[in-house]
Amino acid sequence: MTLLLPHHDGSPLYVSNAAPDLGDIVTVRLRVPQGYGPLHAVRTRSNPDNEPQWTDAVMTGSSDGWDWWDAPVTVGNRRHGYRWLLVHEDGRVEWLNQAGIHDIETRDTDDFALVARPAPPSWMTDAVMYQVFPDRFARSARADERPTPEWAIPAAWDEPVDPVLPGRSQQFYGGDLDGIVDKLDHLVGLGVNLLYLTPVFPARSNHRYDASSFLSIDPVVGGDDAYVRLIEAAHARGIRVIGDLTLNHSGDAHEWFRSALGSPGAPTEEFYYFTDDDNTTYESWLGTPTLPKFNWASARLRDVFVTDADSVVARWLKPPFSTDGWRIDVANMTGRLGDVDLNAEVRSLLRETMHAINPDALLVGEITNDASGDLQGDGWHGAMTYPSFTRPLWGWLAEPRNETYLTAQGEETNEPWFFGQPIGGIPRFTARQFVDAVVRFTAGIPWRVRLGNMQPLDTHDTGRFATHAPDAVIPVAVGLSMTLPGIPVVFAGDEFGVEGIDGELSRTPMPWGSENHPDVAARLALYRSLVELRRRHPVLGSGGLRWLHVDDETIIFVRESVDESVLVLATRGDADVSLAVGALADGDARRLVGDAVLDRTADGAHRLVATGPAFATWSLPGVAVPAKAG
Repeated sequence: MTLLLPHHDGSPLYVSNAAPDLGDIVTVRLRVPQGYGPLHAVRTRSNPDNEPQWTDAVMTGSSDGWDWWDAPVTVGNRRHGYRWLLVHEDGRVEWLNQAGIHDIETRDTDDFALVARPAPPSWMTDAVMYQVFPDRFARSARADERPTPEWAIPAAWDEPVDPVLPGRSQQFYGGDLDGIVDKLDHLVGLGVNLLYLTPVFPARSNHRYDASSFLSIDPVVGGDDAYVRLIEAAHARGIRVIGDLTLNHSGDAHEWFRSALGSPGAPTEEFYYFTDDDNTTYESWLGTPTLPKFNWASARLRDVFVTDADSVVARWLKPPFSTDGWRIDVANMTGRLGDVDLNAEVRSLLRETMHAINPDALLVGEITNDASGDLQGDGWHGAMTYPSFTRPLWGWLAEPRNETYLTAQGEETNEPWFFGQPIGGIPRFTARQFVDAVVRFTAGIPWRVRLGNMQPLDTHDTGRFATHAPDAVIPVAVGLSMTLPGIPVVFAGDEFGVEGIDGELSRTPMPWGSENHPDVAARLALYRSLVELRRRHPVLGSGGLRWLHVDDETIIFVRESVDESVLVLATRGDADVSLAVGALADGDARRLVGDAVLDRTADGAHRLVATGPAFATWSLPGVAVPAKAG
């Protein structure tokens, strides 16, 4: 039986104001199991201007076996870190931060944090994202009227994806924006309410991350008018739309780059890092010559791209387009080169511009590895980041098949692809290691920013999770993406059971017409039920998180608010777990999804039993909280 521990997180149960201003006093609350201690004192330690500051907590009351302590925290910095100090009667001292409870002093980077900046969009925590790679989603009748671009290698919709260069980047299926309009009712039926499109700017590749302009929509996908049609049709169905923008680089066919290449003194020369006097050599994304890197030291680049009234960023947020935000490609690299690091300046400018145009616009950055350094609330509302959910999930639930496939260079390999990491395939994790990774990579991120992190099983840059996982664990994986803090992401095709062994073969054309196949119908029903779970229970978007039990096979946690608690069990094997008395709010439990059993033991504890793999959830009463002190 797992012992109960003191708990605090950034949710409304524990923080009186998640969007304070400098100088505001925020009441923070600590929840301590009765009998824990006894405690001599409870305090907070903040660190304004990097100088420790203490406040004493007052016990405000008890409820359902918990004592509640309140403490005032005066916000001194834009990111104001704080932690809890528990002083026991016997002289022991414990520290509580986002990494857990500790018997030695802890690092500032893992402190809880208040962010004194404008709040993210209110709809963010209600969002379930659907990612579309336009060339492979749907092809409208209008696409047949357009000429195939000169760079393209045409492919029939049922033709296999070519993983080898040049087909890897030039194979062309001809999906377009009107094709997406034609399939919006599929998104409505699935229950998703946020559409994320990978780039739709003119380019010379199927992925379009090599933009030749940021001021128009590629005619190949329908042009500006089709983009307006799509956004208006999506908005009419209650679906928001965000675009994909590359601030790190353009394509080598971009007008800014072409005018400066080989032309010293050209007005756009300062937009890039030319490395010779003749402007013929230059820095690029990972040495790829078709993707020249932007130099954000250029004030003029900042103006035309971000801050001007008619800048690239502003153009697409304003009517007639009225997009709902941006996902920024390789946000982690933007503004960084050698000893230059302008990333914080760029992301702050971007956030300020977007907020001025539309305070309800979402800004997420691609930060594929540890995102904590860049995710402190000064720019990105959240991130597409893999180590805090996706990679450890694969490590826990995947079962590699060791199938042979072709690399971009046409070489055969059967080493399972794991996010491009040369570690001999997919690592084998326990459930405990999965939780350890989630905690490790979210501990340094303020709670409200963590809620904006994307939680995909896979994306257009990864293999498909279903390729490496048995069918029985798919509900566990999808269920966790819908119930842990963050924005759930469905990569188009996952709901059909589409497979793909690496980050290119995952970009498979949608198998429209297969919806009634028994396996596909079952997968679609699973996704609909779990998206509905997320959408029907707001606590899964904004509520607190307490881990209740973790072992090598099983995870049990609860998402909590004053209105509702949702208990979640996820297990790869069989489970028979009794929770400590008082672990959950008292009252009747209503099963939501899954076949696991929840009952009560003779002493009043909750017992969960499941035959694995299994995913199950229950709705329970909200948390009873004593009135705040004072």
